[in-house]
Amino acid sequence: MGAQWKAKHKMDAANAKGRIFTKLAKEIAVAARNGADPDMNAKLRSAIEAAKKASMPKDTLERAIKKGAGLLDGPANYETVVYEGFAPHQVPVIVECLTDNKNRSAMSIRQLFRKGQLATSGAVSWDFKHLGQIEAEADNADADMELAAIEAGAQDFEQGEDGEVVFLTEATDLDAVAKALPEFGYKVLTAKLVYRANNPVALGDAERAEVEAFLDAIDADDDVQNVYVGLAG
Repeated sequence: MGAQWKAKHKMDAANAKGRIFTKLAKEIAVAARNGADPDMNAKLRSAIEAAKKASMPKDTLERAIKKGAGLLDGPANYETVVYEGFAPHQVPVIVECLTDNKNRSAMSIRQLFRKGQLATSGAVSWDFKHLGQIEAEADNADADMELAAIEAGAQDFEQGEDGEVVFLTEATDLDAVAKALPEFGYKVLTAKLVYRANNPVALGDAERAEVEAFLDAIDADDDVQNVYVGLAG
């Protein structure tokens, strides 16, 4: 693992979808502040692709774009706030919030970290790489992922959990690589900056279950956008 936490949602499927759509709509709204045209706004284009991959309804997607661009109910006033700390058993965690109320988020995060340890900025992130991550799928059976990675300028690649290919880039190269991959037979599904742990912690089943419960609780918070964890396996 050692990358982004993907919660094992224990709620019903409809509620899980609703939470995913809420987070994606925030990302779209923030990206749209720099322009509502995805052809001219790479961050918005990536957020829209992620929303389509999650089967977000078209009207929900369009509303998020309009809200972010200030065309509906005023501009979106979300800010990114990053927290660092440790889950139980000293597993390092980075939490990204996208919030319109930093005081509310800070209070929630402090409460959520009661079973772990909230740390100061830099206490955990020094042991993570900040990378570009592109999920893509081959347009045809002849697509060569290694050749595509080399030619497009990616640093590495790996097979994803759902059959997609994950290309890893330098943070500054994310957009350039995402634009280049279609030339080499790959359709980009998502492109974003992520954190990946350098030294993931290995745990036994009981300890791991405790950490996963802690991460699930954090991921369920409305202001939490992404959770990155240094957990092996």
